[in-house]
Amino acid sequence: MAAASPDAVRPETSLRITEIFLSVQGEATSVGWPTVFVRLTGCPLRCGYCDTAYAFHGGERVDLDRILDRVAGYGARHVCVTGGEPLAQRGCAALVRRLCAAGYQVSVETSGALDISVLDPRAQRVMDVKTPGSGEAGRNLAGNLEHLRPGDCAKFVICDRSDYQWARDFVAAQHLAERCEVLFSPSWGTLEPGMLAEWILADRLPVRFQLQLHKVLWGDVPGR
Repeated sequence: MAAASPDAVRPETSLRITEIFLSVQGEATSVGWPTVFVRLTGCPLRCGYCDTAYAFHGGERVDLDRILDRVAGYGARHVCVTGGEPLAQRGCAALVRRLCAAGYQVSVETSGALDISVLDPRAQRVMDVKTPGSGEAGRNLAGNLEHLRPGDCAKFVICDRSDYQWARDFVAAQHLAERCEVLFSPSWGTLEPGMLAEWILADRLPVRFQLQLHKVLWGDVPGR
């Protein structure tokens, strides 16, 4: 009998992985911590500022046990499940659950276009709210806001002044800062960071300004 191909493994017990690597967390509330990144392959969105388009296709199907082994080999406490869009794969929730059960501090970086309620409550949700400048604002899943908790983050990538005004009004209308941490980041190479900081200060917004630390350290290099 011929051996089954790797893609024949049930999706509940395996995931298509672009890369697993150790780096410094560059965003959200765990910024600065040595973190193992598990980057899943595939994304249904096409944001104009995307910096991980190389994860849209390809990758290797890996059994969950093997993923856990590779993560453990780095010896770090923090693990970030990212993409692409990790929730586009059915086995993502199972991976997050197993990582949490293994005692890791787990975060999940998601576009906000797919249901985040499937995620283990022990994991931190770092959810994008897509601005008009992304080209994908119509994909924001409104119901996800109800599932954000004080330990989670809602992240806005700001491309220009109109994006900022849209995000400012969205935060106010949804009382978002009362639900979770709100992050405003300038789109890398598009909006001058000091300008966004000045806007936030002028409006006294209850949000955290944030740069992508990994890009400050290493530039726009995949796998860092």
